[in-house]
Amino acid sequence: MNDEAKRKQLRKYKAFATGLFLLMAALFIITTILQKTNDSHWVGYVRAFSEAAMVGALADWFAVTALFRHPLGLPIPHTNLIENSKQKLGDNLGSFVVNNFLSPQNIRPYIQKLKISNFVGEWLSKEKNQGILIQNMSDIVLDILNKLDDSSVSHFISKKVSEMTDDIKLNKIVGNGIGYILEKNDHQRIITNLSKQLKEYIIENDEMIQKRVKEGSYSFIPSFVDNKIADKIASGLSDFFKEVEGDPEHEIRNLITKKIHDFSVDLKEDPKWEDEFKNIKNDLLKGEKLDEYSSDIWVSIKKTLKDELQQDHSSLKIYLSKNLNEFSQNLKTDESLQNKIDHWVRVTAYKYILKNTHQFGDLISSTVGNWQGKELSEKLELEVGKDLQFIRVNGTLVGGLVGLIIYTISHFFL
Repeated sequence: MNDEAKRKQLRKYKAFATGLFLLMAALFIITTILQKTNDSHWVGYVRAFSEAAMVGALADWFAVTALFRHPLGLPIPHTNLIENSKQKLGDNLGSFVVNNFLSPQNIRPYIQKLKISNFVGEWLSKEKNQGILIQNMSDIVLDILNKLDDSSVSHFISKKVSEMTDDIKLNKIVGNGIGYILEKNDHQRIITNLSKQLKEYIIENDEMIQKRVKEGSYSFIPSFVDNKIADKIASGLSDFFKEVEGDPEHEIRNLITKKIHDFSVDLKEDPKWEDEFKNIKNDLLKGEKLDEYSSDIWVSIKKTLKDELQQDHSSLKIYLSKNLNEFSQNLKTDESLQNKIDHWVRVTAYKYILKNTHQFGDLISSTVGNWQGKELSEKLELEVGKDLQFIRVNGTLVGGLVGLIIYTISHFFL
């Protein structure tokens, strides 16, 4: 029922209770007049009943009215109780709710019934809901991106990069990287490929070798001898690199491996390499250069994010939708995940409610306390006023019966 319907109902029952009082008043007047001319016994009984009923009706009317306002507008002490005691009423109501509804033993059964994982899974499985969620997330992120100060973000990135690189030992990183390649034996593919390339280069450039041999030979040596020597050199070199290419255990491979290993150890342990890499790092990451790099990085990231978030079917939104689908399916089928999420929700809700029960009480207390006194009285009267009118009705009838009994006893026994 809305407030208007409640007001109509309250007026109806007030009129009924008042009408019953007026009826008793009319009976009292009529019987009082009749007693002067009529000696019938029933007149006295009716008069006693109506007289006591009027007293009962007026007493209960005063009691009910005193709860919500001053009777007849007179500032009688201990009336208009609700308005005068609204703060105490709010405090008591808040304490009552906290102690009787938010106690651990009362909320635990309801918390244990919480099963939010299925609900979330069903909700997320609907394409419309996914679209709403992704759009809202996109709007929030876009709003944040638009409000961010680009220079501040760039400075933040620059500062963090500078802080992180201060403690980085590039020589050790490079040395460990080379050591990892050696450990995985990946350098052998480089040696194999390099040997193959050198072999093919020598075969394809035998004329260049002959020319170099002739240039370095004496003039009295015949050309055919120089050519023969050049052929032998080219053939020997190509055969050597062919052997290296085809033999995983070739001596030159072991030598190269040892040299690379020694170099990686030297990189990590020799202080000169630490200084060399530090100089390179400082040169590449000078203050102005680092600021420029950071600005370019942030501008690129921001532009990419905005483009992705503004497009309806961007890669990012497709990726988010795919993951939401997978997550919703897991929520509906994976019992282990369901139990983990539901347990977390229950524990968190239980702890939060118990931790903040006093705030619920304070909220009720402050809300009731901040109401205007007249407004509070009207609200409560609308809710319970109808039932209170029956107190008036009962007071009228009970008062009349008591008066009748007293009259009867006094008439027959006194």
